[in-house]
Amino acid sequence: MDLKATRRTFIKTAATGSVAAIGLPSIVNAAFAGENFKKTGLKKDDILLFQGDSITDWGRDRSKTAANDAQGLGTGYAYLTSAELLKSNPDKNLQIFNKGVSGNKVYELINRWNDDCINLKPTVLSIMIGVNDFWHTVSFGYKGTLEVYKTDYKKLLDQTQKALPGIRLVIGEPFAVKGVKAVDDKWYPTFNSYRETAREIANEYGATFIPYQSVFDKAQESAPGSYWTSDGVHPSIAGASLMSHAWLKAVGA
Repeated sequence: MDLKATRRTFIKTAATGSVAAIGLPSIVNAAFAGENFKKTGLKKDDILLFQGDSITDWGRDRSKTAANDAQGLGTGYAYLTSAELLKSNPDKNLQIFNKGVSGNKVYELINRWNDDCINLKPTVLSIMIGVNDFWHTVSFGYKGTLEVYKTDYKKLLDQTQKALPGIRLVIGEPFAVKGVKAVDDKWYPTFNSYRETAREIANEYGATFIPYQSVFDKAQESAPGSYWTSDGVHPSIAGASLMSHAWLKAVGA
């Protein structure tokens, strides 16, 4: 694929308004076609917690610990989603937190879970984790395996459901955009197993599952992967907005 030519075409069509006709909602709707997912929904006085790695963290100020704090929510999909939720649900008294930490793998979530999850008593927990559990085995010397990822993830959810009975879970699919900087052929087919495992865990624990890989795959029919991500892993501004649209659709908020 000639990415430069594709990008030129995208910019040209954007100028004429045809991209606006495609729109993020249309991309997300197409990606969700055929998905049979459970919608979590939101209730009055819900406490919503976003958790994960850098994709969720995205520059948040960790000294800002109050709910609905703009700096505490970062500048990525968690912030964009929170903004839409608070705008659309002024009557629900939502309290929203972001406790994503850049570089985290599942076992690192476990290590900080009491402080950064249980003690906040969320009623809705959204987790976006898994890409580092694989990526760091390729490029950073991490020795974890798919089985470690699966075992740790289930341990995390078991701990959560025991401490917070009735909590509603949202699990985001780990995703990658091949051919953009960090993501190359060495990722496949192994990385696909991490994605499949996240889906299996979501089904097992009755969680809402967000098919982010399908979302980013479908988005590349409108613009190249480098438009939606900076390195194949971390979303661009457009990619963050894409993730937010997908989250809102999946959760039904």
